[in-house]
Parts: sequence; C-alpha cells; structure tokens
Amino acid sequence: MSAAEKNASPAPSTHLSDEKGRVSRAEDANIDVEKVHEPTAVYNAHIDTSGVDERKLLRKLDLALVPWLSFLYLLSFLDRTSIGNAKLYGLETSLHISDTQYNIALTIFFFSYAIFEVPSNIFLKRLRPSIWLSLLMLLWGIMMTVQGLVHNYGGLLGMRWMLGLFEAGLFPGVNYYLSCWYKRSEFGIRAAVFFSAATVSGAFGGLLAAAISNMEGIGGKPAWAWIFILEGLLTVVAGAASFWIIQDFPDTAKFLTEAERTVVIRRLQSDDQFSAAGEKLKLRYIYESLLDWKTWLGMFLYMGSDGPLYAFSLFLPSIINELGYTATPANLLTVPVYTLACIVTCFVGFVADRRGQRGYLNIINCCVGLAGYIILVCSRNAALSYFGVFLAACGIYPNIPNTIAWVSNNVEGSYKRSVTIAMVISFGNINGAVSSNVYRGQDKPWYTLGHGIVLMYIGIGLICSVLMLFLLKKENARRDRGERDEIIEGVNDDQTDLLKNGKFASVEDAKREKGDMWSGYRYTL
Repeated sequence: MSAAEKNASPAPSTHLSDEKGRVSRAEDANIDVEKVHEPTAVYNAHIDTSGVDERKLLRKLDLALVPWLSFLYLLSFLDRTSIGNAKLYGLETSLHISDTQYNIALTIFFFSYAIFEVPSNIFLKRLRPSIWLSLLMLLWGIMMTVQGLVHNYGGLLGMRWMLGLFEAGLFPGVNYYLSCWYKRSEFGIRAAVFFSAATVSGAFGGLLAAAISNMEGIGGKPAWAWIFILEGLLTVVAGAASFWIIQDFPDTAKFLTEAERTVVIRRLQSDDQFSAAGEKLKLRYIYESLLDWKTWLGMFLYMGSDGPLYAFSLFLPSIINELGYTATPANLLTVPVYTLACIVTCFVGFVADRRGQRGYLNIINCCVGLAGYIILVCSRNAALSYFGVFLAACGIYPNIPNTIAWVSNNVEGSYKRSVTIAMVISFGNINGAVSSNVYRGQDKPWYTLGHGIVLMYIGIGLICSVLMLFLLKKENARRDRGERDEIIEGVNDDQTDLLKNGKFASVEDAKREKGDMWSGYRYTL
C-alpha cells in the first residue's frame, strides 16, 4: 500500500487504541479489544488511490475553493458596510434622514440577515452550492445596485432588508461548506483566510469609496449613490460567474477524479467526520443541534466577537472622522488598521490549526480587544485612540473564524453541523442590530457609550470562551474514564451499567447514530 493510500485510509473506529487507560479497562473486563476496534468500512473500497499525492491534492482543493470564496466574501462585506463610507459623502443629507433613521437603516439589515441563515444552510445542503450560493450573490448584487437609486428613507429601508435577506446565506454557508472538505486540524486557516477578506474589504472599501467619490454629479447622481451602484454591479458579475466557478460537495465535485474524491472522503472519515460520504436529511439531526449545549454556548461565544465586529466595521470611518480627519483621509486611515487585522487573523488561524488550542487563542484575542476598547473609552487624545483602534481590530477579527472553526470542530453530523454553524452565526449577527445603534450622534467625538457597550460584548466572549474550554475538557475527561462508553453487541453486553449510553450492533452504528456524542469522539480545545 502506498503512503498516500495509508494516509487516506480511515483510522480505527474508536480511539481506544490510542488511549492506554481505555485499552487496559477493556482487557480487565475481558473484552475482545480487536473486535471493539473493528475498522471503519472503507469508502469506495474498489477504487485504487495509490496514484494520489495527498499534499498535491490539498493544494488543488485550496486553489479551487478558497480564493474565489474569499473574493465573494470580500464583496459581501464590502456591500453591507459601504453604507458607512456612503454616510461620509452626504447620504443622510441627500435622503433627508436623521442620525436615528440612519441607525435604523443599519439595524433592519441584521434582522433579515439573521432570520434566513439557518434555512439557507439547509437549502445549501439539499441543493448544489454552485447553484444556491451563486443565486444568492446575483440577487443581493441587484439589491445593492438598486440601493444607489433610492430617493427616500423608505426606499433605503426596503433595500437594506432585501440585501440582508440575500446576503444571509453566504458566510454560514461557506464556513459549513469548507468544513465538508477539510480535516478539523486544517479548517481553521482556511476559515481565517476566507474571513480575512472582511479585513481586506475594510481596507479596499475605504480606497474604493475615496476613488468613487470623484464621480460626484455624474449622471445626476451623488457620490454615495455611485458607491452603491458600482459595487453592486461588480457583485452581479461575480454572482453570474460563480455558477461555473463554485464547486459542489466532495462526493460529486467535477474538478476531482474519482480517486481524488475517494481520498478526500476517506481523509474526513479518518478525522471522525463519519457523515462525509453522505447523509440523508432527518428532522432529528436538527433537533440534536437545537438540544446540544455546545450550540447555545457557541451562540453567546460568537456574539462576543460578532457584535463588536459590526460596530467596528460600520463606524470606523466615522470614529476616525470625529478624531479630526475629513471624509477621504478618514477612509484612507482605515487601510492600515484592516491590513494589520488581516495579517493577525491569518496568523491566528495558522497557529490554531498547528496547536489545536482554539479556546486559549480566543481568550488571548479577547484580552487584546479589551485593551483596545479600554483605551478608546479612556482616551481623549486622537493619536492614542487611533492606536487603540489597531488593538481592537487585532482582538476582534481573529476571533470570528477561530470561534466558527472551534464550534465546527466539535460537532459531527453533516446536517447537525450545518444547523449549528448557522444558528451560532445567526445569533451573532442579530447582535449587529444592537451594535449598529450604539454609536449615537450626540456622543461625538469620543463615543464613550458605544465603546463601553462593545467592551461588554468582548467581556461576554471572554467569559464564554473560558466556560466552553472548561466544559469541553470536563467532557473529554469523562470519555477518557469510560463514563460515556456504549454497549456493543457481542463485545461488552455484560456491562449493563453502560446501557444509559446506548446499545448498538456495531461501533459503526454507534458512530453513525451518536455523532460527536460517541464515546470515542474527542472535542477540540
């Protein structure tokens, strides 16, 4: 057997062989250890994978998936936050709206955005990603373009609602989609690179808005309208192209050979992703996600990062503007902030994959973010506040992909993971409705209330990170002690005290039925 084939072959179907304590217990109980370790049925056993180089395959996946999806998210984040740049070029004056009405226009986006995320992820699993994600992009690009044609407040509200509805599916959908291609120890850096497009869009958005502002008056349109129109048309073109560029799930991907598809799925199965070869939709998978404590704690954990993210991205130009810089310099001064945030985000994703300590990194990031916002609350000096903005960005942005990867790593079952990721991201995004209202006009120029509320959000994220880490450690310890072991027919039937954990015909059945609740599954810390 070749090295590639060995790497692609699934690991034993239980972790007992890697844990001396559990093997010893099995021997003490006169259990046939070899039988307990029955190997996972090899996916596509008839396919010869000896010619597949796993490293080259991984590079092929990266090139086919990550760059284009990152570009799409750049457009997504650019479209949803460009209203912050448009505000600097007369949006409120042109539409005759107050500061309160502007904040409501920001808020309404998040309601439709949050509501549609869970059903969108279910549709994504049922349909082809190349169709579903492309359709969503096409539609939100149209909404973005029309947003530049509105003449009153009602029109702006309507377009913001529709923009949120169609954008909702991209971020949770892509994160779930990527988790279906990579091992748990590989997902974090891909999620970080994908999300870093948000930081690039922050830098690019400021530059683009500054350039587009020169179109003031062309065609009778103000500069803010041209920002929406041109960015929206770019999204429409990208959405149309995505029908041919976005790939589908591993078992049907056309850019891979059958042997390569087989290796991809075997790699996932060896990483305890038992549903990688396919899974039929059952309502119980959705219920399992809703009843899992990790889902609910993950929602509050993600809230601690996502609430600050939207407050930061929507108001950074205004914050810098109030420090004494006019519109174009304010936009340009956001560029180095986002550039550093992008570098730190990718670095944290890389370290998290290598060391597997996502929870500890979350805690460190929260502390950096807290330091940044403490400076912003206390400072009355423009230069010091600008330094605080850098710390805030480096604390907020890396935690978004790191939290999503952490939650995804600890949920097994294709549909269950899709629902859990969508719920976590949806709950985080609904907090954008709060954070988009915390920077009030009457609080200029230092926005103490807004910074204080964001500080509270980061504190919640820190507490939840510590709690999640503690509970996952505790659960892994229970499994190490054998407290979660199931009864396998013909292997340990006599251990009736384990009936509470379920009785199964084989280890395969236990893994398939219980997912991440299976006794051999270990949570990522």
